[in-house]
Amino acid sequence: MKPLIPLLCLLLAAAGAAAAQRPNFIIILTDDHGYGDVSAYQAGDVRTPNIDRIGTEGITFTAMRANGTVCSPSRAALLTGRYPDRVGVPGVIRTQPEQSWGWFSPGVPTLADELKKLGYHTAIIGKWHLGLESPNLPNERGFDHFHGFLGDMMDSYTTHRRHGVNYMRFNDQSVDPQGHATEIFSTWACDYLRAHANNKQPFFLYLAYNAPHFPIEPPDTWLEKVRARSPQLPEARAKNVAFVEHLDHCIGSVLDVLHETALDQNTLVVFSADNGGSLPHAQSNTPWRGGKQDHYDGGLRVPFLLRWPSEVKPGRRSDYAGLNFDLFPTFIELAGGTPPPGLDAVSLVPLLRGNPMPQGRELYFTRREGGPQYGGKSYEAIIRNGWKLMQNDPFHPLELYDLKNDPEEKNDLARKAPKMLNELSTSLRQHIQRGGSVPWQPPAEASR
Repeated sequence: MKPLIPLLCLLLAAAGAAAAQRPNFIIILTDDHGYGDVSAYQAGDVRTPNIDRIGTEGITFTAMRANGTVCSPSRAALLTGRYPDRVGVPGVIRTQPEQSWGWFSPGVPTLADELKKLGYHTAIIGKWHLGLESPNLPNERGFDHFHGFLGDMMDSYTTHRRHGVNYMRFNDQSVDPQGHATEIFSTWACDYLRAHANNKQPFFLYLAYNAPHFPIEPPDTWLEKVRARSPQLPEARAKNVAFVEHLDHCIGSVLDVLHETALDQNTLVVFSADNGGSLPHAQSNTPWRGGKQDHYDGGLRVPFLLRWPSEVKPGRRSDYAGLNFDLFPTFIELAGGTPPPGLDAVSLVPLLRGNPMPQGRELYFTRREGGPQYGGKSYEAIIRNGWKLMQNDPFHPLELYDLKNDPEEKNDLARKAPKMLNELSTSLRQHIQRGGSVPWQPPAEASR
């Protein structure tokens, strides 16, 4: 047996070295951030040099979409690798139960759960928006560390309340920090990175900002700079530009700490948004039609930039049409694990390694909402082979677009291409049936 001992030592050492080389992961997710409000995509009135450099130092994706047109569904999909109605979140989870249209399925493993199994430390800083109580608090859904906001939007970025209630938490403890929420979350992220700078354990940090979701509240100094630079801008647009540029500056501070701590070379950083920008709040989704809440691409096409200096060459661009939740199997694979069965997401690892991605993929979207405009009903969209079938609310006919020849969705072909309409309608019904088997309200005993 003695000759086996040196060999065993070598194997263990090799395994340890392999584990040490596994990347750290950071997802930076912003809220209601339009494609046209990142200057890497649209040169215009807004300047986002720090967000842009993530793509400059890695890959700028030009055709990625969020998994939903609003917050909770998109976040539920991102953290599970499954379409949102298949994890109980077809609509927004709100602080008022009568206005809530989702319940995050407790038994579904999250990305944090899976990475913890692989030895990662897991953290969420910022906006959660997937439940206010057990069993759907962040520390119960795979995160070792939570420092952020449980709810949906904030009444104000300086008071951090929702309907007057404080939802700021450090793990399970209520906290009441002072300052602008964007700056607070950035400081907490920097603190987290510094604390892990000399820790050999790899980490997953999900940094989810509330900004630039309304209310549009840039600090005064940032608004003054934009007014001085671009006095012709309408006030609503100037406030939004300042809000985004303040957010970009704060993201830059996080990237700077990554460099200062020498974590940057082996940390895979992704920037994206949960859905498109809100048109009534002067946000831009140029050149796409529509915005937040729409199944037109203005509601779905989002910025998506990725950097991983030790492995991904800088300056690449990709027109791969994927979805935000593709990060789930990508991270698991890069961490040395095997993605769990039942995922709808597709790993981006081939693309990162310079190889082609599988073709012929189908993309599915759904949203359920209340109020007179939606009536508690759902509406859906599906994309396949460059064709898109969609509704923009539950009460209007299906629309059909040839995205290859009409990327701005100007010409509805529903009456002119009945064969394609029928094919996509059939596939869409199958998606709806699958999602319909999953409860999207808490059990009666849990809601008492």
